[in-house]
Amino acid sequence: MILLDIMSVIFLFAGAFFFIAGSIGLNRLVDVYTRLHATTTCDTLGQALILIGVILYEGWTLTSIKLLFIIIFVLVTNPTAAHAMAKGAYLHGVKPCDQTCLDMYKEKSEEMLS
Repeated sequence: MILLDIMSVIFLFAGAFFFIAGSIGLNRLVDVYTRLHATTTCDTLGQALILIGVILYEGWTLTSIKLLFIIIFVLVTNPTAAHAMAKGAYLHGVKPCDQTCLDMYKEKSEEMLS
C-alpha cells in the first residue's frame, strides 16, 4: 500500500511540474504559436500525470474508470483544439515571430483567403 502512495505522489508532483513549466512558457515565449504549443503540451501531460496519480491513490474503482476516460478524452481533444486555435490565428493574420524559419501554411492560407 505504501508503494502505491509513493507512486501516486510522484505522479502528482510530476504533473504539477509540467503545469508550472507550461505557465513559465506562457510568460516567457514570444508569440501566440510558441505559447500555445508550450501550454498545450504541458497541460495535456500534466493533467494526465495528475489523474494517473489520483487513480493510483484511489485504487481500481468506478471513479478510476471515469478518470481513465477523462484522460483519453483530454489526450484526444486538447491537441486538436490547439491546432484549430493556431490555424485560426494564422488565417486571421497573426504572424509568427521572426525566429520562425519555416512557414508551411503561407501558400495554403493565401489560397483559402482568396
